[in-house]
Amino acid sequence: MMKNLIPMLLCAFVCIGASAHRFHAGITDISYNARTGSTEVVHTYMVHDVEALLTELYQRPFDLSDPDDQAVLRKYVDKQFWLADKDGRRLPLAWVGVTVDTDSVVVFQEAVRTPVVTVETIHDAVLSDFLPDQQNTVNLTANGSLRTFGFTGGRTELAVD
Repeated sequence: MMKNLIPMLLCAFVCIGASAHRFHAGITDISYNARTGSTEVVHTYMVHDVEALLTELYQRPFDLSDPDDQAVLRKYVDKQFWLADKDGRRLPLAWVGVTVDTDSVVVFQEAVRTPVVTVETIHDAVLSDFLPDQQNTVNLTANGSLRTFGFTGGRTELAVD
């Protein structure tokens, strides 16, 4: 009995520790699709963070498989994430779609017929207005080179030099 008790207690402590600390992170990949001539943007967030945010903002539960609830998410992402050119003009990002599974929400956008080298500024405040420890990472691939940018609630906008 004692032999089985130690692994069970160890597992219980590890599980309690894992549930006590939640890491809030998002990752966005921006790249050029030569076939379409468009810059593609793919965001990935933890589903429980997105649902908690929307529930807090609208005081109701959300089902991100529902097109109406996806429209609410779209409005939020469009407000919190944008790209700008050298003159500070926002690049129009078309909403391509969203996929949801038990762990993540993946949002697809594109700047139609816009080369990725047009991007001079990235603004990423997704979830950082709701979760103080939210960390967003943006990977930008341009001219065969990958650059990574980090965003927090205190740093929501960065220039692409």
